[in-house]
Amino acid sequence: MLGFITRPPHRFLSLLCPGLRIPRLSVPCAQPRPRAMAISSSSCKLPLVAVCQVTSTPDKQQNFKTCAELVREAARLGACLAFLPEAFDFIARDPAETLRLSEPLGGRLLEEYTRLARECGLWLSLGGFHERGQDWEQTQKIYNCHVLLNSKGAVVATYRKTHLCDVEIPGQGPMCESNSTMPGPSLESPVSTPAGKVGLAVCYDMRFPELSLALAQAGAEILTYPSAFGSVTGPAHWEVLLRARAIETQCYVVAAAQCGRHHEKRASYGHSMVVDPWGTVVARCSEGPGLCLARIDLSYLRQLRQHLPVFQHRRPDLYGNLGHPLS
Repeated sequence: MLGFITRPPHRFLSLLCPGLRIPRLSVPCAQPRPRAMAISSSSCKLPLVAVCQVTSTPDKQQNFKTCAELVREAARLGACLAFLPEAFDFIARDPAETLRLSEPLGGRLLEEYTRLARECGLWLSLGGFHERGQDWEQTQKIYNCHVLLNSKGAVVATYRKTHLCDVEIPGQGPMCESNSTMPGPSLESPVSTPAGKVGLAVCYDMRFPELSLALAQAGAEILTYPSAFGSVTGPAHWEVLLRARAIETQCYVVAAAQCGRHHEKRASYGHSMVVDPWGTVVARCSEGPGLCLARIDLSYLRQLRQHLPVFQHRRPDLYGNLGHPLS
């Protein structure tokens, strides 16, 4: 596994490899694997994915410029797939502003990302678009829609967030996503990409292992949780949950995150990362907007699943079909 860490574009930090001695200030994402699962020397031929970390504001056009710069940098570095976080389009000050700034999938903003994917020649995971769906006129509510574009700019999958974040965390402030958002009606089957089969989720979904198990049993090799995690839950739960989802599903987990202060009412934790199926954090972003990169080794994933065949050992006769395969 190769993991890159970068600060804002063109300020490259380091290339990390398993077993390498890491300086104290580097990110600890190069822990050695078990000897039986050592990586081959041809890792440079493995597909490279980029994880973008941004600080969205209510200014949609400025947000696009920031994201586009990171996507172009990812393409320049050789990534085949770039992941953007939840609310990459904007983070509003209140539900009324959220509804006012929202657009349909066929609107101007998605057209810009379509052109960007085509220009850069890479796939884009747009991790949480404020979508005015076909029922907008009836509901006056939107969907938190994860959109996957291929390198030609075509929409190949859409997943509407099924678990809405209606919580009240002391010290973090209340959040009631359902004030402006409708829950999605279904999961999306994993999608074949140049990096592997990607299972789509969004942020709060990571707290529900049934969803990740269903995606894994449907063939997912990469689970992605684009997020805007809070400053209280982030330090306590972010990395723990992502590593748990990777270990229990034996999938890569890619988590692009919002970071920093969006406006006077809201801030996000950041710490975007990639976790391998062993549960090792193989790449993570530094503080502030920027990107990190990692290579996806599907042969390693298959080897790990062979050594630890947990899905063959499940006992639905005792506890039911938790996370049963998608139809």
